[in-house]
Amino acid sequence: MSPVIEVRNLRKTYGAGDTAVHALRGLDLTVEKGEYIAIMGASGSGKSTLLNILGCLDIPTSGTYLLDGIDTSDFDEEQLSLLRNRKIGFVFQSFNLVPRTTALANVELPLVYAGVRRAQRRERALAALDLVGLKDRTHHRPNELSGGQQQRVAIARALVTSPAIVLADEPTGNLDTDSSREVLAILDRLHASGRTVVLITHEDEVAAHAMRTVRVVDGRVAGVLV
Repeated sequence: MSPVIEVRNLRKTYGAGDTAVHALRGLDLTVEKGEYIAIMGASGSGKSTLLNILGCLDIPTSGTYLLDGIDTSDFDEEQLSLLRNRKIGFVFQSFNLVPRTTALANVELPLVYAGVRRAQRRERALAALDLVGLKDRTHHRPNELSGGQQQRVAIARALVTSPAIVLADEPTGNLDTDSSREVLAILDRLHASGRTVVLITHEDEVAAHAMRTVRVVDGRVAGVLV
């Protein structure tokens, strides 16, 4: 069985000449289906650039990225968007919820873009909110929810398309200890259910939830801790 994520000699450069920034410098990474990995590194190490490429939000300057065995190198923006919507769920540190919209409507949003009918959207969004323990907060807006609850809505939104891969960028970065524990418990359950989880964090106790930790230094993998 081929890996769900396979990256070979990945390079990403922003700008040109003397001012060029080399975010990734020939990085290699393999993630097997159903794995839970944490990516750690100092600010500027390239870990967020890597996650953006893994999520098809950005493209590498050179190198190969195989997603579920599919070479994404020659994909245009529309093809990348389709691949992203079918296979990947995103969880961000800043939640990225639409402020004046209910939790239910926020979770439905990816299904709206995918052209799913309203009744089916509603059913799937309710199921996703139930999965993260927020079925009783369906009609609350983000400003009526705690930080932890907002992040759980964001996770429900990431899950509503039934993605095989969940990419989480510092998902506990803006949360208190109790809320962080709740969010990590959800990610643990997602992994236990068979999903592949890739998590960026700078906290050792968060990384400890993963099967292995990949350390990135200056745009390269510097070590792997199992």
